[in-house]
This record gives sequence, structure tokens and C-alpha cells, in this order.
Amino acid sequence: MTEHVAKSRAGEHDLPLPPGTAMRDFADQVSRRHGVGLSTYGLLHAWSVEQPEQYWGEVWRYFDVQASAPFDEVLDSQIMPGARWFGGARLNYVEQVLRHEHHGDDPAIIVLGEGRDRSVVSWADLHTRVTAFADTLRSNGVVPGDRVVGYLPNADEAIIAFLGSAAVGAVWAGCAPDYGAAAAADRLQQLEPKVLVGVTATSFGGVLQDRRDVLLELSKRLDPDLVVTVARGEMEISAPADGPTTWLTWDEAVTAHDHPAPLRAEQVASDHPLWVLFSSGTTGVPKGIVHGHAGVLVTHLAALGLHQDLGAEDVLFWYTTTNWMLWNIVVGALLVGATTVVYEGSPAHPTLDVLWDIVADERVTQFGTSPGMLQAAASAGLEPGRDHDLSRLQSILLTGAPAPESVYEWSARAVSPRIPLISTSGGTDVVSSFMGGSPGVPVRPGQIPGPLLGVAVEAWDDDGQARRDHVGELVVTAPMPSMPLGLWNDPDGSRYREAYFDHFPGVWRHGDWVTHTSAGSFIVHGRSDSTLNRNGVRLGSADVYSVVESVDGVAEALVLGVERPDGTYRMPLFIVAEEGHEVDSALIEHITERLRAECSPRHVPDEFHVVEALPHTKTGKKLEVPLKRILQGADPADVLSAGAVDRPDLVEAYVELERAWTEAAARAGTTAGGTA
Repeated sequence: MTEHVAKSRAGEHDLPLPPGTAMRDFADQVSRRHGVGLSTYGLLHAWSVEQPEQYWGEVWRYFDVQASAPFDEVLDSQIMPGARWFGGARLNYVEQVLRHEHHGDDPAIIVLGEGRDRSVVSWADLHTRVTAFADTLRSNGVVPGDRVVGYLPNADEAIIAFLGSAAVGAVWAGCAPDYGAAAAADRLQQLEPKVLVGVTATSFGGVLQDRRDVLLELSKRLDPDLVVTVARGEMEISAPADGPTTWLTWDEAVTAHDHPAPLRAEQVASDHPLWVLFSSGTTGVPKGIVHGHAGVLVTHLAALGLHQDLGAEDVLFWYTTTNWMLWNIVVGALLVGATTVVYEGSPAHPTLDVLWDIVADERVTQFGTSPGMLQAAASAGLEPGRDHDLSRLQSILLTGAPAPESVYEWSARAVSPRIPLISTSGGTDVVSSFMGGSPGVPVRPGQIPGPLLGVAVEAWDDDGQARRDHVGELVVTAPMPSMPLGLWNDPDGSRYREAYFDHFPGVWRHGDWVTHTSAGSFIVHGRSDSTLNRNGVRLGSADVYSVVESVDGVAEALVLGVERPDGTYRMPLFIVAEEGHEVDSALIEHITERLRAECSPRHVPDEFHVVEALPHTKTGKKLEVPLKRILQGADPADVLSAGAVDRPDLVEAYVELERAWTEAAARAGTTAGGTA
């Protein structure tokens, strides 16, 4: 065996890959086939980014990707944007899912929700319903390249409708029914869809919310050829009396009318669009991000099958909504034959224990959630390890926001010290992660263990130099298969290049501030476009949150760094009190001292504002950038879509604050306070 040329940094991810894991088996097979020594994760990762064609080709081989025609080459060029993967291959994402139909009556999807009886979709059922839905689409004139959209919650219907659409070669897009008609149309209307699949109602927080009027309005705006209605409760809906649109019920759409038929999955090119995901929409009309069949397929097989070591014996439960790219990961669990759990409802009803009930009752092996949910559980004094049988749970996966060390401490104490808390970070843009966990890579509280295989991720300074142990821009220096094919309605690619490649030409700039440590781990500090900047020193908002939100009595906080038009700089902190607590001068002084001692004097805000609540995106992210823009004087209508915000009524307070700042400066006849 020859020695592989790639070298991992001394001491970086140098533990042996654990036996009995897919990662170890994969590395052993690759080592034998290519004559390389890949005994540690550091060596394996170094090889994967130095030899991307070999690595991604081996992922294809290891998971036996189903294709009617093989690829001519793995990667045509390493130039970004524009790199194309698996050229010449003909395949369909759905075949990789339904190849597991031999599991028969074993559960593919466990369906749970408020006001719903537990149900199970077996692998045999999944095959039947997906095939029937695909046939329904074909009989209504849907052909490859047409768009099918969903206004659906995180339930079995969304998965089946997506898979049926993909089988036809149609392009899927969806959003959750917490959006109003205008916000849903902002996303879905761009695609000029041929089919709309919509729910009549949804349950959340103990309330059955009627969405029939929204669905009717959405059908008018989108003007599809076919509307499929998914009923909840007694809330059926009938087709309008006028209009050419065909209306079907969900039961009609997924019933094989003649006899069970074999799946007919359209064989499409590797870069045929699979789905369109949308940006948050907090800075205007959401941009549509297009991903292809092969790129998503190999990326999710590697992330789920290798990094998460997910297989046919596993049960994955990741709490999400159809607005978030984590829903696509929930579906992706089916690629490796795992059972996936879907839950339609509130994560806090009837109590904050509801998600832990599901983990225990469904014998979940991998549980995904957000740091905010664990912080809420900690604040409520929950002890899941004491109150639930978590004997099957192997890992807790976190994403959506930086996870402070306090969350790790609570989990080790209140859940179990044997169950690792694994933080990951990626984005809707690549519908996957850049950094995350891996078998054999240690977990350090407050840090993401390391880069994913095949991902050349670094932290760069302003001069485009990779830095260790310093805050820098998160960049990816080589193509990933799941990078977008492009943006919807961007024929010359200019919007795509501007979004990701203009800052560092030819290099993906993601827009996050990170520290890449000497140990190979990563610390995410927040969005780089919402970075705090004190006297030229950049600060991460996550560092402030890790201190402030750990203070007893504080439910949530928001810090903004605002460059004002008059040349001054303000850094306000907005605090939401925990129920039963009051944010008084003594608590503010305590926060100030903690920030000064645990971070630095620069982290102490200029002013404190106690607010009722903070506005978020529909996926729970703080509106740092739009609110910063408002405090700089921007019109709210220009920087966010009200329909994309959970509490748009809260935005007016920031408009009023900006007005007060401006009036105070005018009265003073000079610059307004704040720190220059």
C-alpha cells in the first residue's frame, strides 16, 4: 500500500475511525481500492477535498446509486460557479428511496400531530401512494420540468407529494400553512406551477386553524391546472363553481384506480431540477434556489449515511416545518432506508415535554432540534433523562443557530452524559451542512466538531487568507455537488454570482463569521452581514447571546450593531424576560458585568430595551439584518416581507426607535449618542 499524499494537520481529527460504523467501512474500502491509508478522519477528509472526483465517485459506488445510465465523469471542472457533476448519468432521486420497498410492512414514515391519531406509512404503502400520485399527475398533463407546489405541514402528504412529483420529473417546491396567501404566493407564484397541493387546516398550539380561505386565494393567484386538497378535521373544501381548474381530494390522488402498478420514475439528467427552496424572504421577495437530482442524492447519502451513520435500523426525528431545509433532510432519511418521524404541531403543546415524549415513544435513535428548544427546556427545568426512556437515543443533532456551552452542560446533566450533542451548520443554499459531526471526531462544547467530507471549508480574512483561531468569513474553496444549479428566474446567473461569488471571485462566501480552530473544529459567531463592529473590532452576536441568554430571568435577546447615517454607531440590546421575571436595573447591571468579564468591554451594549417579544422568521431565526436596516432608516417594506415574519406587529417598535434616535439627534444639533 502506498502512502497517501494528503496529510491531516498534526493532532487534528487523528483518532482512529470507529469500527462498526459506515464511515470506517467506507474508508477501508476506499483505502483498498485506491492504495491509500485513510485510518483517521483527518486523513479521510484531506483525501476527500484533494481528490473530489475520487471521493464523490466512491460515495456513488458505496451507496450503489441507482442509475439507468452511468456518469461519464464525476466533475467537469472545479471552476465556481459553473461546475457540473455526474455528467451523462440518467437517474431519479425517487428510485433511491423506493429501492427499500422490500422492507414491506416495516415503517417508512411515522406520522404524528396535534389532533391526529398516530399512523404509519409502511414501505409498501409508500410505494403504492407515490406511484398513484405520480400517475395522477401524469393523467393531468404533468410532464418533466413542470412545477408542483405544496401548501402543506410536516406530514406524510408532503413527502408523498414530493416523491410523486419527482418521479414524474416535475420540480417540487413547498411552504408551510402558517404563511398567509400573500407570503405563500411570493414564493410559489414565481414558479408558475401546474399543480397545487394544499391543506384545508392545520393544528398548532391546541387550535385547529382553518386555511380554506387561504387555499382558495392561493389557487386563484397561482392558477394551476390541478388542485389537490388535503383535508384536516371536518374541513373539506369544494371546487369553485367556475373556472377550468380540476380539483381532487388527497384520497383520490393517491389511490390506484386500476391495480397496483410498478413505479415509473422518469430518467432525468443528473442536473435536472429536483426542487426549489426559498431564502427566508426577510430582505424582499424570496429567491428560489434550484438543486438537482444527483447533487442532492450523493450529498444526503454522505451526510446521513456516513456522518450520521444512519441506516435501516434507525429512527430519525428532526423537528422542523416544510419552510426549512431540515424538512428535506427528514425526507432524505428514506434514502438510506431509515424510518423518519414527521410531526405536525407545536413543539411546546401541551407542554415543552412533547418532543421528548415522541423520542421515547417512537424509540428514536437520532433526534434533531434547535439550540433554542433546548434552552427553553433548560429554562423550564425539564429533565428528559429522568422522565423518559431514552435508551435507544444515540445522538442529539443541533442546527439553526450557534449552540452555547450552557446547552451542552444542561444536556449532559439533564439528558445523559452518554448521548453526544452534535452541532452542525450549513444552509438552505446547499441543502446540507458545511460542518458537523462524524464518528470518531470528538465533540467540544460550544463548537462544531469539523468539516464534512468533500467540503473544503475555511475561515478567511479580508485579504482572502485562511486563518486559524481567528474570526473570519466562512468560505468554500471547491465545488460541492449540492451547490445550487442556479437561482430561479436568473437566466444569466448574475444574481447567483452576486449572492455567493462576488466578494471572493471563484470562492463561495456563505455570509457567516466563523473561527476555524487549531484542533479542526469550528465556532459560528453569526451572520457576517450582521456583525458587530466596535472601534474596528468585529464581534459575533452569538458571543453576546451565549452570555445574556444564560442569565436567569432572560428568555431571549437580540443585539444589533447599527451604523447610522450621521456617522455614529449604536449597539442596542433587546431583552425578553422569562415569564414571572422582571428585567430591572439590577439584572441589567448583572448582564453588563458578565459581558465585560466573560467577553470583553466591547461586548457591552450602548443601551438596553426590554421588549414583549422578538420577531423571527417563520423558521425561528432572529431578524438581525432586517431590523438593523430599519434602525438605519430603511422602510420596513423594502427590507422584509411581513408574511415571512412570525410577529410582524413587533416590527413597528424598531421603526419608532429609529425615529426617536433621529429626532434626538436633530434636537441636539449634532451626532446622536452611541459609540463611534
